[in-house]
Amino acid sequence: MRSSKTIHVISAHAEGEVGDVIVGGVTPPPGETLWEQSRWIAKDQTLRNFVLNEPRGGVFRHVNLLVPPKNPLADAAFIIMEPEDTPPMSGSNSICVSTVLLESGIIPMIEPVTELVLEAPGGLVKVRATCKNGKAEKISVQNLPSFAADLDVELEVDGLGTLRVDTAYGGDSFVIVDAEAMGLSLVAEEAHEIARLGVRITNAANEKLAFHHPDNPDWTHFSFCLFAGPVTRDGNELRAGAAVAIQPGKVDRSPTGTALSARMAVLHARGEMGLDDTLTAVSVIGSTFTGRIVSETTVGSRPAVVPEISGQAWITGIHQHMLDPTDPWPEGYRLSDTWGARGSD
Repeated sequence: MRSSKTIHVISAHAEGEVGDVIVGGVTPPPGETLWEQSRWIAKDQTLRNFVLNEPRGGVFRHVNLLVPPKNPLADAAFIIMEPEDTPPMSGSNSICVSTVLLESGIIPMIEPVTELVLEAPGGLVKVRATCKNGKAEKISVQNLPSFAADLDVELEVDGLGTLRVDTAYGGDSFVIVDAEAMGLSLVAEEAHEIARLGVRITNAANEKLAFHHPDNPDWTHFSFCLFAGPVTRDGNELRAGAAVAIQPGKVDRSPTGTALSARMAVLHARGEMGLDDTLTAVSVIGSTFTGRIVSETTVGSRPAVVPEISGQAWITGIHQHMLDPTDPWPEGYRLSDTWGARGSD
């Protein structure tokens, strides 16, 4: 076999959402900070195209690049590549990365609990892994500070009329809509409709609303639409359905860790969730992440919370992605049947 490029990948999913991890074959990108490195990858596109585009990737895939940390407090660092974004943080991807690091032996596993610090492009996150017999059975990630932005704002969406939405940040940026008001039960059979509606709502939010992160002036758009199900309460245990539409048009198979963080920030801002509560988010495939608020803080002048999200990941394979020097599509391709009109070739 001939190959002008060989990239070593350990594949994994967190509660259903694919989060592959590049463990070799790629040199660290240029940049003095992890954020600068992630911006270089986002602008250059070469690595993103190679691992995310068909025939090696697909709209369902996220890929994480392990790099040496820039912060001396971190044990490892990772750059997240999603279908259309290279974001500050991702809950499901951080759970996949933690699991791969521990179960592959890159970082020694200590039973029953391994603690480590990961550096994401948006900052440091603390990880606590409950481990048994060589398996990371539960990963808890103390996420980036999260905040409610604008609550109960009107958003005009072509064909849908005027919606009332919340906006928030949970390590990534969200426009949040009431699933029941949209006539959605957040079940697997609705995935196509959720993806279609979510992209329209996200695009409308980016056209008509503003997002501002006080500490990250580069992040000025909404990445996702969260369809938030009604919250039920049993003592200090809250539970709700969650479905996140990801550009260019798919539904997160997991409950989405950054969405859970964003929703906890919104509930806290409304006085509906406190530090003694937990919130379990349920995805369209029935998988769950559980969140809690570790502490209150601020981001710039905004009230914020420090959330923790917990879930599990499973390794699904080991791959070597190769490039035959005669391949006429060295960076792959995207077609509108799965990638949507914005990603078509």
